[in-house]
Order: sequence, then C-alpha cells, then structure tokens
Amino acid sequence: MIYFDHAATTPPYEDVTRTIAEVMAAHFGNPSSLHRLGEESGKLLRKAREVCAEALKVKPSEIIFTSGATESNNLALKGSALQYISRGKHIITTNTEHSSVYECCKQLETLGWEVTYLPVNSTGLVNAEQVAAAIREDTVLVSVMHVNNEIGSVQPITEIGKMLKKDHARVLFHVDGVQGFGKVSLSIVESGIDLYSLSAHKWRGPKGVGLLYVREGLVLSPLLSGGGQEGGLRAGTENIPYIVGMAKAIRLTNENWETRARKLSGLKEMLIQGITELPELVLNSDRAGAPHIVHFSCPGMKAEVILHMLEEEGMFVSTQSACSSKQRKPSRVLLAIGKDTETASTGLRISLGEEHTEEHINKLLKSLGKVLKQLHQLKGETS
Repeated sequence: MIYFDHAATTPPYEDVTRTIAEVMAAHFGNPSSLHRLGEESGKLLRKAREVCAEALKVKPSEIIFTSGATESNNLALKGSALQYISRGKHIITTNTEHSSVYECCKQLETLGWEVTYLPVNSTGLVNAEQVAAAIREDTVLVSVMHVNNEIGSVQPITEIGKMLKKDHARVLFHVDGVQGFGKVSLSIVESGIDLYSLSAHKWRGPKGVGLLYVREGLVLSPLLSGGGQEGGLRAGTENIPYIVGMAKAIRLTNENWETRARKLSGLKEMLIQGITELPELVLNSDRAGAPHIVHFSCPGMKAEVILHMLEEEGMFVSTQSACSSKQRKPSRVLLAIGKDTETASTGLRISLGEEHTEEHINKLLKSLGKVLKQLHQLKGETS
C-alpha cells in the first residue's frame, strides 16, 4: 500500500500517538480545576501553547486552540464580522477557497453581509492589486488561503498583507494556512497577518484539534459561549491529550522542513513529467505551486473508476478535496481556473508525504499507465 492522499490527512508520527496515549492515561485532570491534577493539565496546556507559538514565531497569548481548521476559519470570519459590524458588512475572499471559508462566506451573505469573490488566473492566483481594487469603505476582512488544497497554488500572501497594512490598516487579514505550513515558507508577522488557521492532522498530528492565531490586540466575537476558556474565544474544556499531540507534531514538522520540502519538490517534478507523457491526462497543477500537490484530469473517463482501479494496485489517491469528493459535482476550483466542465468533473489529486521515494513515484506512474490502458481496452470492446 502506498498512500498518496496527504492533503486530505496524514499518518500521525509514532511519537505523537504515543504521547497522546500517555497524556490521556496520566493527565486526565481538567485544566480549569484548582487541585493538583488540574494544575498538572494546566501546565501541559501552557507548554503546548508555547511550543506552537515558537513554531509560528508568534506570542503564546496569540494562540487559540480549536477543534481544527474548519472551526478556526469560522471563528476568524464570523468572529470578525460580528465584532466589527460597526465598520461595515463587506468581506473579500477568492472563488477558490476551501469550503470552510467559502461556505462560511455564503452563510454570512444570508445574514446581510456582502462578499466579493475575487477571480483567479489560470494557475489559481490572485494579486495584491486585485485585492486593493476590491476594498471599500465598509470592508472589514480579507481572507485568502496560503496554498490551495486541490491544485496547490501558492498565493502571494506577503504582498497582499503588506499592501493591506500600508494602505488599509483597518482591514483585517485572515489566512487559511492548512496546506502551507511545513511545506511553503511564510512569516505570519512579516506578512501582516491578523488571523491564521491550522489543523494538526494535515502535518502528522491528531484529527479533531487545530489552532487559530489571533494577533495581539485583536478582538473577536466568540462562536462558543461558556466557561471562558481560551481567553474567552473558545469555551469548552480543552482537549489536553490532542493539544499536546499537536504541539509535538508541530515541533517535529518544523524541524528540517526546508529539506523535506526540497525532497517533495523533486518528487513532484518527477510525477509531473510522468503525467505529461500520458496523452489522456490534463495537468492542472502549476510547477511553481506547493511541493506536495499534483492535480490532473482524465477527460472522457470517470475519475472514481480510476481511483478504485489504482486502489486495487495498492495506490491511494483522491478526487477533488476530501471535503468535497463525495458530492459528484464539477470542481469549483477547476472551473474557476478556466477548465471546462468535463475536465473539472474528472480530476484526481496526488498529494505527497515525506515517506515517499522515487520508487514510489515510478510505481504510481506504472500503475496509472496500466489502468489507462485497461480502460482503453474496455472502451474498445464496448464500442
């Protein structure tokens, strides 16, 4: 079995799963309790916050623990919209955002907010000039993802952030960093980011836990009210084992990430070269994109059929993003970059991890060629 679906979720580090089990068994106290068991859990919580802050080069007080990036994105957008409604009711984003941002914006529209969905170019990018041109007097927030989860486009986050801070300091800047962390360089502080979302299971941590960076001094309206945990922004007893596991994963991911990214870039180039040699396939990812995502379409064939035939070969890939793969609709992202409906309906995504080797890529390409040949033969027999 070779797993090529790291953009959907990643196999956790062994150290992470071991740490979670140890903490769950030995430190079950509620960190809000005043007794010794509560204080021990509280210490673990503070340490985990420090580790995450160090990895992101921000302050521990700016880290809010959540259940994952979907909650973080919703808290960033809805929390900003509700808190700063006196400034206006206009939000800017792109038409290729992850569904947890895109659908959140759609919901805000039903509640009276106006949303500008910026178009992207053929490689999935927007630019700072587009963002600047869309800003109005009543614009409250700009939300642009760092790396696209389907095709791997890397947005010019630093340029957009610097433009906002220079010319539109009152406009908040949110970045969904889920697919970028540990693969593509980005400085939160230097890029002028106010809000930054992460999910642990995208970089070999546990599912069900994530974080939101909230710039110091920024106030959000909480989505969950209750006991006042996480600085009053996210009520509910903290999931100490998973938060500690996430801290372990973020530290391990941050170590030697540049070496890992270079390796992935080499494997990506090898994979792209092999795909371009198969005339039945259409490459959708740009070579300049993130090092771990390669997306292609197979017009005239069913992507789900190819996916399951590859699975029989021991290769696990995906169609669209994991959050949308069961909807059986054309990819919103591929349509946005100018692909026709047929191409947008037959996409497959390969997403790489640090365990992959050139041998794995060769096996995948060999299996892909075999599957395409079998489908051609079946097509010929039925025509």
